[in-house]
Amino acid sequence: MIDRIHDSEEQAQMQKLIKMVTLSLTLTLVTGCSYLGVYKRDLVQGNLVTQEAVSQLQPGMSRSQVKEIMGSPLLEAPFDDDEWDYLFRLDKAYGGVDKRRVTLSFENNRLADMSMSGDFDEALDFTAQPGMGPDNMPETDSAPLRPGNAPTVGTPIE
Repeated sequence: MIDRIHDSEEQAQMQKLIKMVTLSLTLTLVTGCSYLGVYKRDLVQGNLVTQEAVSQLQPGMSRSQVKEIMGSPLLEAPFDDDEWDYLFRLDKAYGGVDKRRVTLSFENNRLADMSMSGDFDEALDFTAQPGMGPDNMPETDSAPLRPGNAPTVGTPIE
């Protein structure tokens, strides 16, 4: 008789364990289905290369004039300092990839040749997706400074 009581207690405990495991798995699966996604942001790498900047370059310009327009080159050929590369890559968070490359060649420290690759006709869009990102967070007293609420020079911070 004692064995029957012991067996029925084991069965009751086993049934409770099965119910708990089933409930846990069900809750895990249900919460996995309600995943809303994470905020992604665009990843910008390299020099911003625009058609406007490239169109200002003229053959015969000095290296310093080119740097004023384009900025410092991302790559300088290690064995040939007469070639500068400006690379730009925009990995869009919810889209494709934009790549642009400008290679400048110099002779006697003057711009001699230029080659371009990538889509320079397409305007670059750096705006966030609507409803996404930190601009849609509620304002708090400890919000970071943004253009418009940043103190001006000489203005004490409260």
